[in-house]
Amino acid sequence: MRAVVWVLFVVVMYLILTEAVWRWVKLPGLGDVGFTVAFVLFALLHCAAIEGWKRTGIFFAISAVVSYAMEEVGVRTGMVYGAYHYSDMLGAKLGHVPVLIPLAWFMMIYPSWMVARALLSGMETRKVGGITALAAVAAIVMTAWDVVMDPGMARAGNWVWEHGGVYFGVPRRNYLGWLATTFLVYWIVGWMWRRVKVSREVTRVFEALPVVVYAFFAWRYVLQNRILELELIALFAMGLPGLVAVVRVFGEREVVSSEGL
Repeated sequence: MRAVVWVLFVVVMYLILTEAVWRWVKLPGLGDVGFTVAFVLFALLHCAAIEGWKRTGIFFAISAVVSYAMEEVGVRTGMVYGAYHYSDMLGAKLGHVPVLIPLAWFMMIYPSWMVARALLSGMETRKVGGITALAAVAAIVMTAWDVVMDPGMARAGNWVWEHGGVYFGVPRRNYLGWLATTFLVYWIVGWMWRRVKVSREVTRVFEALPVVVYAFFAWRYVLQNRILELELIALFAMGLPGLVAVVRVFGEREVVSSEGL
């Protein structure tokens, strides 16, 4: 399975590269759906290789259910993220939300969680205080991604902010909604994982793959964004936590055990 993870890592990195350099070189890609599927498979298999299938199933299920519920309520009421709706660009919908969206949440939630775990390396995360701290940091890391991504995706027509907003057309409430959604996912996962023990050893390089993906995504936005101002914002919003996380992961001992996490 780890060999498959490495293959998917290369695929995901290539697909990110195609987006980073399209201003200068047009490389073949897989489109939004293909990219999301490849990224989700990478996240699922990497998580399973480190944490086992039971923990991975819990993580994915909570992420999918919470994100879909918050999105559906959000689209219907405008209370969670602000008033918005999805276009037809992202494919078939379940209710008012494209089926692709809960998958996209997990593809971002998992690497953001790995970045946060690297940033808090050495902290006890099995008790309420540690679970809460990890959830809070991971939620901020994840929301930083949307700070860089959302305006461009909306401008491309993937979704529509019906009343606009102060941040490149995005309402501030959107980011509060992202913080709430991701914190809820991370906290529930952290609490439920306490009862599922796992003992696996992985090399620091293998453990770092999602962190590297997050950091590379940051540089993709630094090099290429539909809104030029966001290239500078990406450097600090995503680039800083991504860089520090990479440094922390590669500064750890060669073999990292996930026992008790």
